[in-house]
Amino acid sequence: MMVRPWKHKTSGIWAVLIMLLTVFALFPDGPDGGSEQAVPVWTDVTRSEESLLYASGQPEKKPQTTDSQSSGPGTPKSASPGANPDAAGDAPVKPKSLSEHVTEYHIQVTLDEANKRLTGTETVTWKNPGSQAVRNVVFHLYPNAFRSKDTTFIRESGGRLRNDQMVEGGWGEMRITGIRHSGEGDLLHRTRYLQPDDGNEQDRTLMEVKLAEPIPPGGKVTLHLQFEVDLPKVFARMGYHDDFVMAGQWFPKIAAYERKGTRGRAEEGWNLHQYHGNSEFYANFGIYSVQINVPESHIVAATGFPTGKASVTDGRKIYRFYADDVHDFAWAASPHFVYAEEPYADKNIPGVKIKLYLDPLHADLKERYFFAAKQSLKKYSEWFGPYPYSTLSIVVPPGEANGAGGMEYPTLITAWGAAEEQPDWSLEQVLVHEIGHQYWYGIVASNEFEEAWLDEGFTSYAEDKAMKAIYDLSGYLPLQAASLTSPAPLRQNSWEFENHRQYADNVYTRAKLVLIDIERQIGEQRMQRVMRSYFQQWRFKHPGTDDFRKVLEKVTGQSWDLYFQQYVHGGLVRDYSIRSIEVRPVEDQGRTRYESIIVAERNGGFYRQVPIRFGLQNGTVLTEQWDGEESEMKFRVIQDSPVAWAAIDPDRHNVLDTKPSNNFMRSEADEVWRTRWNIGVSRMLETVIGLFAW
Repeated sequence: MMVRPWKHKTSGIWAVLIMLLTVFALFPDGPDGGSEQAVPVWTDVTRSEESLLYASGQPEKKPQTTDSQSSGPGTPKSASPGANPDAAGDAPVKPKSLSEHVTEYHIQVTLDEANKRLTGTETVTWKNPGSQAVRNVVFHLYPNAFRSKDTTFIRESGGRLRNDQMVEGGWGEMRITGIRHSGEGDLLHRTRYLQPDDGNEQDRTLMEVKLAEPIPPGGKVTLHLQFEVDLPKVFARMGYHDDFVMAGQWFPKIAAYERKGTRGRAEEGWNLHQYHGNSEFYANFGIYSVQINVPESHIVAATGFPTGKASVTDGRKIYRFYADDVHDFAWAASPHFVYAEEPYADKNIPGVKIKLYLDPLHADLKERYFFAAKQSLKKYSEWFGPYPYSTLSIVVPPGEANGAGGMEYPTLITAWGAAEEQPDWSLEQVLVHEIGHQYWYGIVASNEFEEAWLDEGFTSYAEDKAMKAIYDLSGYLPLQAASLTSPAPLRQNSWEFENHRQYADNVYTRAKLVLIDIERQIGEQRMQRVMRSYFQQWRFKHPGTDDFRKVLEKVTGQSWDLYFQQYVHGGLVRDYSIRSIEVRPVEDQGRTRYESIIVAERNGGFYRQVPIRFGLQNGTVLTEQWDGEESEMKFRVIQDSPVAWAAIDPDRHNVLDTKPSNNFMRSEADEVWRTRWNIGVSRMLETVIGLFAW
């Protein structure tokens, strides 16, 4: 999910002003420190891990309207003018499954547009992937998060998510009207709601079904459900606005079942969590065959690909979609979508059909959407691995339905709502981010309930790389670090953060900065090998934090346990500062020289090899290295000229330093004024960042 400040029109202007003010405040005379190092551009890679090389060449600066399209057997045919969104022809040639299929869904759903209701039937087969017999099956009923002000989601979020608010009277819910198992009759009387996280009896987002007979290891059970969903007014990824519908987390979905050892789990069992204000989603991989019945005027975008041409009967249109090697299924519908499609193929992409479902306000912006999508797929497939699906659908909601915007689902993403005719770079940024989720959320499939940083942080890191490589745009990292006013451990349950701001600050921004920090310690080339190796080893396998650490240690040949204790399992950041400069004249061999004592401090975690630069009044600049482990370090400089200023980490290499305002000090400044200045700059940054950061 995209949680970013850049959707605001004025945010870019403010960011530049803040950056300039910060640089002026820290280095008014420019202590020979250089500017912020740009996020490096990674090179293309081949399938050989030995060919991973880094080049510092110039990124592409001008969008190209055409892309290389190979003519191999997997390449889609070129889109004809006026492409038909109801046509078929996207099915891939795929010889074998890429994931373990734990679930298989066959769903039929009908949209009642007048009552804003979904009515559906679901036949789901679950295969027991464990080594023990299972007597119960557990479903997520996500729409019940919106049934009242007393649900866990609404209590924790206050009815707000990002800049959207739950509309008064816009409630929604899911009702299970029937559930059967062959030979057992209706099982509704053998269901109960679970609240394992907070005991909130008003929360009905988890439902357990007790079976008469246990499911043996490797055995299967097939359940038949009937359900209804009263859609909420669009909020928190799903709902309706006028005749636009976003069906995300809309069907009864079986919870993830984890084997012993998965992500360090001590015993096998269901991974059970309610729908929380901060949490997103986690499920096993499977197969989805979905039939969607909508008014004839509506166009439907969905996960996967159509299995045949949409049929029309009695004013209704029926779509049929299929997807496998995915762990979720989403769809959107509107009579106003402006549809466009283009094929794309590249060295690491045999062939994918990119589909746009545009709000009419953005009908003339399709080239921006296509270019961002193609280049994102190109970069991510080069860096991490091939995109394994035959389609990628992009839904652009109406501006008033932005609660459905900026979200990822397998093979389908949503852009920001179309609120402006000519949006700024946020259009591209959200696409780059959500397409990145296809890798870390969609394919690697981390547990977003318990380890959200493995998805959001990795995606934010990849997003920065891609924005630099494609558009030559990069964020100002010291400003992002300065926004971290409440750091917390990354590996914790999403609902254990104090609030949404702390959650977003850490699993998006601090997590990304941790990855950049690792990269700056090991170098771009080895970091690229780490990320690619992690993706290749763990795609379709639901890894955990320790699995990533082990890949990092294998590639680098060193232990990262202490680092993870500080910055991943712990909530540390860094604050290296210049505390004082004292200068006094001394006699040295019959002439007057100057002794300068500079005291540097460390608060929080440590960073090895911290550079400190001293500027003398005669213009000479000296540089020292500090191992960074002590809480205090004194430097004694004896020169013919006194020290005029001192700067710690002047090149701002230490991306986890959250208080850059105290990295610089002048020797002649009045102590009271200097203290007030440093505190004032810090408070100013925190205030402005609080207004514009999320």
